[in-house]
Amino acid sequence: MRRRRKSLGQHFLVDARIANRIVAAAELDGSDTALEIGPGSGVLTRRMVEQAGRVVTVELDQRLGAELPERLGFPSNLEVVQGDGREIDVDALVGPGMAYKVVANLPYYAAAPIVRRFLETVRPPTLLVVMVQREVADAMNAKPGEFSLLSVATQFYAEPSVVAQVPARCFRPPPKVSSTVLKLAVRAEPAAAVADREAFFALVRAGFNAPRKQLRNSLMQGTGAAAETVAESLDDAGIDPQRRPATLGIGEWAALDATWPAGAPRSRAA
Repeated sequence: MRRRRKSLGQHFLVDARIANRIVAAAELDGSDTALEIGPGSGVLTRRMVEQAGRVVTVELDQRLGAELPERLGFPSNLEVVQGDGREIDVDALVGPGMAYKVVANLPYYAAAPIVRRFLETVRPPTLLVVMVQREVADAMNAKPGEFSLLSVATQFYAEPSVVAQVPARCFRPPPKVSSTVLKLAVRAEPAAAVADREAFFALVRAGFNAPRKQLRNSLMQGTGAAAETVAESLDDAGIDPQRRPATLGIGEWAALDATWPAGAPRSRAA
């Protein structure tokens, strides 16, 4: 195995059993286009090209990407693109209007931004099966009572479920954290209807500004809105102002969004 680049936080998956479980969870077949971010040494890619009709991998490390086709025996259904998974153009990679699945062992430092990019894009995948740091997976898969901004941002667009817990020994070199394989089934429609998604998430972000405080105080601090405005909106939405932000479900955030006055700020920058 070639030397890793520490600046990219590279930890190469070496456990074939975990790779098999990831591919099985993705339910790939010959009609699928699979998009992989960060193929690394190709342990997961090897299994993907055996199952999917087409595999497109995006590798930031130019040298590592260049070596991948030869390492796998030049499979005819593999395409390697040099780029950053946080900035890629889906249409340019898989083709306009083409359905696709994301299957990847994501780099820890960029996992959450990459997942959010795919969920929020105009043309999201039908499914994501991704390996991320366990704490990130726990946040994505949390239940109301333990919600965070990442929980809302993930579950607004997808239904998460855990595929496998992955110990550090499954990587070379072993990371200092454990990992989780998470399956994200993308919803046909978001979990709640909101008039403006950007405005909705601005309010949710403000609500989590001080997550340990009562919701009314966190919203006042996060939005800069007057106490009366916050109190009236919470009352209209039927939400106890003394609750913590983590206890609200997505439907409740949507109700708060709907009752928030049109002229009231949704963030300190508004």
